[in-house]
Amino acid sequence: MMRWCFLAAFLGLCGWCAAAQSDPEVVFSEDFENFDPKNWSEIKKLGDTVEIVDGGRRGKCAQITATLGRDEGGHLYRVLREGLETCHLRFYVKFEKEHAYIHHFVTLCAYNPPTRWPQGGAGTRPQGHERFTTGIEPWGFWGKYPPPGAWHFYSYFCEMKPSRDGRYWGNSFAPDPPALVERDRWICVEIMVRCNDPDKADGEQALWLDGREIGRWTGIRWRRDARLKTNAVWMLYYITETAVKQNKVAEPRKVNRVWFDDIVVAKSYIGPAKDR
Repeated sequence: MMRWCFLAAFLGLCGWCAAAQSDPEVVFSEDFENFDPKNWSEIKKLGDTVEIVDGGRRGKCAQITATLGRDEGGHLYRVLREGLETCHLRFYVKFEKEHAYIHHFVTLCAYNPPTRWPQGGAGTRPQGHERFTTGIEPWGFWGKYPPPGAWHFYSYFCEMKPSRDGRYWGNSFAPDPPALVERDRWICVEIMVRCNDPDKADGEQALWLDGREIGRWTGIRWRRDARLKTNAVWMLYYITETAVKQNKVAEPRKVNRVWFDDIVVAKSYIGPAKDR
């Protein structure tokens, strides 16, 4: 616990990713102030849907735009320098004021072997040795909640449950009570994935919003092979007609934008950054 507190205090007081990278618990950070595309393994549509702009929490940030009928958004993807048994991802996100529903969002990935781009696998169950993924996503729950929706995890793992159609779409892990996604303000989101022992269902995942834990799920069997560990972060922003249809939207918003800032990946709890 003291190590967690130290890391949270260190990152909060320094606030800047250059300092964060000096901490041994931190394995990756990005604040976009001195942006270098080489800091990422793959960026989809940099200079088009993905832009580095002013308006971040302290200066620069990443802006991703999705336009229905033209594109589906974009992403920044980074392979970590090591696979992690326990992985925390903290990022700040702001959805524009009239933001609509989303299809998929920010994801932690475990790939064996690791790849410099995100893999597929939608609708299929992982075998336990080659991949697992979990995305923290706004979801409308078939139009039940106003856009962008409520936070939940959308997870693929070797003991996931099948859908009604017999295929394996991501299993949902949602806070109770629901945590509705706010628009037009910076939100501090932190997620954690803890790998299970290969012969046990003792894995976990958790969600914090603005430093408050609002959900923790245990008893997950992410893998069957100890070589499979969390080893990539996928800052995904993906909007399609599917999200429109699933949430029964009669007049969909054509253009949507989101902003990301102050991304940190670490081996233990990070917590919110303290502003200067």
